[in-house]
Amino acid sequence: MPDIARYFPSACWSGGNRVDSLEGQGHGSSTQPARRPRVRKNVTASIAEDICSERYPSGSTLPRENDLCTMYGVSRTVIRESLKVLESKGLVRGKPRIGTTVCDKDDWNILDQDVLEWMGPYITGLDILSSILEARRTIEPVAAEYAAERATAQEIADLDNAWRQMRDSGDDPESFTEADVTFHKVLLSASHNQVFRRLSSVMHAGLKYALHASNVAARSRDEAIVVHGQLVEALRLRDRAAARDCANRMLDLAARDLAAEQRPEGARNANSEPPTSAAPRR
Repeated sequence: MPDIARYFPSACWSGGNRVDSLEGQGHGSSTQPARRPRVRKNVTASIAEDICSERYPSGSTLPRENDLCTMYGVSRTVIRESLKVLESKGLVRGKPRIGTTVCDKDDWNILDQDVLEWMGPYITGLDILSSILEARRTIEPVAAEYAAERATAQEIADLDNAWRQMRDSGDDPESFTEADVTFHKVLLSASHNQVFRRLSSVMHAGLKYALHASNVAARSRDEAIVVHGQLVEALRLRDRAAARDCANRMLDLAARDLAAEQRPEGARNANSEPPTSAAPRR
């Protein structure tokens, strides 16, 4: 399981236990105008993790606001603001005279970075990585083919720069992933398809998480570096078939690495192959 807490340092796995008290309630002076309290991210994250861990399963009703105030040590205003955040991301829904109900997992905005953080160790149960990989298989090979025909010289240069950053990242998976995310965002944009460009923004957090998971799982990133470089070269040559083939091979590598990560440790060791030592020929 990839270390999402390390990759998303803002994640707070509190489970309702690590909750800071609200600061600055403004009780000192009645002449001061009322200030809207800032939503405490740890309160929102605590409630969200309790939902993701099924302490509050889908269809259940959360405790009353007063009870939540006692549990998390904050005012009703902070609780209400936190519930608004959770509702905006599809985790809960407020109903008059009923209370706040936990939504079905199918309604959660699973491509939202906060939601990915909150799911944390429970993310494997939702099969998010496989779903993102399936979406990429549908989109990226076609986008690569279009990019071979439509990409500007600047877009190809941007892809080449992202590839070089991947190549030069050494043993730093975070730097490698940042460059990898940039590469795929530029690739979708270089397709000059307005829907693909929009999907790039919508899928950003999910793509970032999925790429990081496969990059961490990979025993060696040399193969990925080679095929990314080959895709840049295919775009330079305006070779649509080669570009599509490179995109498919990238996805095959990601699928292999993720499958290896999800196997038991003993099976991973038994079936592992020596790492590829090839370097990109460019």
